[in-house]
Amino acid sequence: MIEPGLYKEVMSSFPSGVTVVTTLDADGEIVGITVSAFSALSIDPALVLFCPNYASDTYPILRNSKRFAIHLLCADQQAEAYAFAKKGKDKAEGIEWHLSELGNPLLSKATAIIECELWREYDGGDHAIIIGAVKNLILPTEEVTPMIYYKGKLGGLPNFA
Repeated sequence: MIEPGLYKEVMSSFPSGVTVVTTLDADGEIVGITVSAFSALSIDPALVLFCPNYASDTYPILRNSKRFAIHLLCADQQAEAYAFAKKGKDKAEGIEWHLSELGNPLLSKATAIIECELWREYDGGDHAIIIGAVKNLILPTEEVTPMIYYKGKLGGLPNFA
């Protein structure tokens, strides 16, 4: 048996990007979840995946909505990362967003946005593995610094140039 605390400590040693996945609930309100378990999956067809915790109050809404937007956060979006990481409603209070042409709620300032439709879902222990078929890609008009998550902390990706 793997000790959960040690497992979390080891996994936190792997720096990752930070994403917020958003969709609309049945009332047309924005809901979302902060996710570091995100990856490109396939180029042809264009697929990505993310892994929300089954215990998340946002998970069933994402599954049922069948479409969502994945925001690759920039270093200036710590407020968004923390807001969508908490439980409950009104996570987006005070956060700027608008609807895309595809009907997804989009946050401002992201490093990139990937709009998807639900393609497949698989069981992944205490997390779901949600695969999205990419329907639209959005890049910022200005260069931004990506956000990373490492050892439980959020920060900007250091300049490697």
